[in-house]
Amino acid sequence: MKAAIEKYVRYLQYERNASLHTIRNYQSDLAQFLAYVTPPDGPQVALRAVDHRLIREYIGHLHDQGLERSSIARKLAALRSLFKFCVREGLVSQDPARLVATPKLPKRIPAVLTAEEINNFLDQLAAISASGEQAKSPAARPRGRPGTFQDESRLLVRRDRAMLELLYASGLRVSELTGLNLADMDRHEQMLRVRGKGRKERIVPYGSKAEAALEAYWPVRTELLRKAGTRADPEAAFLSFAGRRLGTRSVGRIVKKYAGLVNINWDLHPHSLRHAFATHLLADGADLRAIQELLGHSSLSTTQKYTHASVRQLMEVYDKAHPRA
Repeated sequence: MKAAIEKYVRYLQYERNASLHTIRNYQSDLAQFLAYVTPPDGPQVALRAVDHRLIREYIGHLHDQGLERSSIARKLAALRSLFKFCVREGLVSQDPARLVATPKLPKRIPAVLTAEEINNFLDQLAAISASGEQAKSPAARPRGRPGTFQDESRLLVRRDRAMLELLYASGLRVSELTGLNLADMDRHEQMLRVRGKGRKERIVPYGSKAEAALEAYWPVRTELLRKAGTRADPEAAFLSFAGRRLGTRSVGRIVKKYAGLVNINWDLHPHSLRHAFATHLLADGADLRAIQELLGHSSLSTTQKYTHASVRQLMEVYDKAHPRA
């Protein structure tokens, strides 16, 4: 079975052109199943020996371990995908995983900040950026050697504002934001070439507010490249203080940091801005198919969850505003 998993992972990597994140998740989920069905100090289980009863037993084990239904469903999906591949390759005659029912998942409507809340958040971020600029003047500059925390903060606040403006302006996934290269950005037309899931490319516009924030960031990027020297990543659009491409976890921490400065009760993360992008477009009359294209969803049903969020937001406004609600 181990050999079949390795062959499947190579298929994901070289034929499906799956992202590193997807490949790591599938490898982890399948390795966990292999560890479960392989007895300690015993022989490795044969691929043909795996039947639907064994998979159901494994699903029950995961449930007993206290895993969320969504995590169990993902692990079952990985097994289904593996066995579907094995059937196609002639390694097994049938797929035992298709006989195992997926755990029923609760329908979750994403919580979305209102347009007013998002605008207020980004306006306050712009004010923080402006105050950082004032602190750069010799009269206002705190004492300290170059390269101190104060120097870093003053440099990076403009980068952070540019990233958050772009996340909301274009509805990017955080991996798409960190994967942006300078060559992917048409600054004249205000367009991005985005590489989404499955390395699919799409073109996404961004607005004047994001453009203004980016214009303020470019000199900072030049300075970060200069400081990093030969260690810098000259292709990446968004850089760390060390001049390297910024990672997705770093962006998550940055979003939470500024959200906490504005409203400590917000549980804001990068995907929250993507949710807000889609919901606010829909609320203002944008076509669902157009939003699907902008988000890079392969299925319209994925995009349709934003209709529920939009309706919920309308009901909240109604309940607050209508005298006889």
